[in-house]
Amino acid sequence: MTSLTHAPELFREAVAALESVQARPEVALETIRAPQRLAPWSYALSAEATGPAEVLASGRLVLLHDPEGQESWDGVLRLVVYVRAELDRELATDPFLPAVGWSWLTEALENSGSDWTALGGTVTETSSARFGDIAGPSRTDDLELRASWTPSDAAGLRPHGEAFCQLMSSMVGLPPVGVTMFGQRQPS
Repeated sequence: MTSLTHAPELFREAVAALESVQARPEVALETIRAPQRLAPWSYALSAEATGPAEVLASGRLVLLHDPEGQESWDGVLRLVVYVRAELDRELATDPFLPAVGWSWLTEALENSGSDWTALGGTVTETSSARFGDIAGPSRTDDLELRASWTPSDAAGLRPHGEAFCQLMSSMVGLPPVGVTMFGQRQPS
């Protein structure tokens, strides 16, 4: 993305809404360079999250804007999300995991009050085995979620950014804000 000074007003408002998102402490957001060839205007956030038992996830939320619109978008703005989380081996063998991963996204969108159309995506389980001199554990299992949707309210993207943070939290096993897990102490 180039300077926002020449960007369409709708895009500037959308970026401001995403920049206003306040993530919980376990989720770190950062503005990153957005892909340049997907739409005339783009903006991106990266996220890193750490959950109980040191479960890690990383992700990206990309805002695309084409003032002419694109038929498959059903609008002039599109949000694209990619999230990857490490899994323990037991969870990785759960046959319902892809459906659960997808429900984390849809529930996050619903719980945040987001309104959208044209939602689609994939949930992929991967297992990797390391051999030879490659450092790290001999086996890793991951869950990847890729999705995109068109926000119905083009100017009100803050709930969509909040849904992204909630998705990151779910991917690492964090309880909802205000809920304490058994065995977890509250700071005094």
